[in-house]
Amino acid sequence: MTWVRDAAVAGRFYPGSPRELAAAVDRYLAEAKPPLGPVPKAIIAPHAGYIYSGPVAATAYARLAPAKGAITRVVLLGPCHRVPLRGLALSSAEAFATPLGPVPIDKAAAQKILDLPQIAVFDDTHADEHSLEVHLPFLQRALGSFSLVPLVVGDATADEVATVIERLWGGPETLIVVSSDLSHYLPYDRAREIDAKTCRAIETLDAAAIGHDQACGRIPVSGLLTLAKRRGLKVATVDIRNSGDTAGDKSRVVGYGSWLFVEGPDKAGAKREPITLQIKVKGRGGTETDFAAATRALLARHGPALLHLAAASIEHGLAHGHPLAVDPKEHAPELGKPGACFVTLKKDGRLRGCIGSSQAHRPLVVDVADNGFRAAFRDPRFKGLTGEERQGLHLSISVLSQAATMTFKNEKDLLAQLRPGVDGLIIADGERRALFLPSVWEQITEPATFLTHLKVKAGLAADHWSEGFRAARFVTQEIGAADLPGGASLWSAGVA
Repeated sequence: MTWVRDAAVAGRFYPGSPRELAAAVDRYLAEAKPPLGPVPKAIIAPHAGYIYSGPVAATAYARLAPAKGAITRVVLLGPCHRVPLRGLALSSAEAFATPLGPVPIDKAAAQKILDLPQIAVFDDTHADEHSLEVHLPFLQRALGSFSLVPLVVGDATADEVATVIERLWGGPETLIVVSSDLSHYLPYDRAREIDAKTCRAIETLDAAAIGHDQACGRIPVSGLLTLAKRRGLKVATVDIRNSGDTAGDKSRVVGYGSWLFVEGPDKAGAKREPITLQIKVKGRGGTETDFAAATRALLARHGPALLHLAAASIEHGLAHGHPLAVDPKEHAPELGKPGACFVTLKKDGRLRGCIGSSQAHRPLVVDVADNGFRAAFRDPRFKGLTGEERQGLHLSISVLSQAATMTFKNEKDLLAQLRPGVDGLIIADGERRALFLPSVWEQITEPATFLTHLKVKAGLAADHWSEGFRAARFVTQEIGAADLPGGASLWSAGVA
């Protein structure tokens, strides 16, 4: 007789009726409207009741649509909420059930990790655990048929979790899903502040920077980050909200986020289109003539369209809570090529939001739409933009060249190479990293002060220096509303 682990939270965390559940998940996936991009190797997604976290989880699961039929195994890790354990627990069940049907357990894959000392078969901890179960309906609707390796994670180290994931890594047929909510039961603004720190830790693959109260799934998350760093994965934040944004009051909220982890071309087997807007470095000073000429020409042809797109994505965010979905095929071919940009918002001459990409990893039009939305609603330094603030809001887009690694003997040598008003700068030391656009030179004109402020932004001491200190520079071409005919406001002109 086949032993099936029955659904424990159907009718509570999500609809118990198969028809209602399928309709609810399909609606969440449709509303997510993801931009085009590579299929992730791993995701982090939340596990609360669907009314609270469903819209956020869907932004990650919607990215799996192109892999339906190709992903046939899911390794699912979630934190223990009910029965505590040491290490990680498999189930002896042969399938996990949801109202949408049973999901078979991949016993052959589970066998690969049974010899590890941190692994045990412990059914009690699986019986009422929701952190794994709530993901299954999303996976069933997004992927169709697949097998499952379910792991409840208890008291374990990041390395222990990473070792387990490494054993089960597989190829393009295998997806890794880590289940975690973020901060719990804090006032809205405080939760946003804490969750922004967790988001930065995930984006920088800094497992040690996630504290006990920042994510209930911090242990499986830390394990994934440890392995992702080792394997050179790229991470992208898809969504970060809380229950105050979705379905609850703002006095006591729970945070949710979705992240995608993508393998490089050599590991994922995918070929990416080459970045065409790149800097050609010649010697210490570097020349940017190729990039500058190409990008000036591109912005002359398509700059207004990009500004309108960023503004439209902000409008869409005000109405729907997520960025405008963009199909690169509906835009000029050169805008569908990989490109990196920052979108900057100013109100009455003061910064109101600035977020972007330091390197090209997706079509430029997708980057513009997503960063426009994030600058308005996801910059942790500011509250989300309101409709009343649109009038007089200034929007600009900076297109970035490929960053060129700098070679220097010491800090003095680095400072001597910087070109005020020209260079954007990225610095890194260990897991600490920060970026300044060239526009920052408008406020900080001295190279030493410029570097000092950038160190502080990275969380380093102002006088910090080490043998491992790294730097790369880039240049930008910028277009703003003032460059539109008549300098019209994007909003007053009725563009957005």
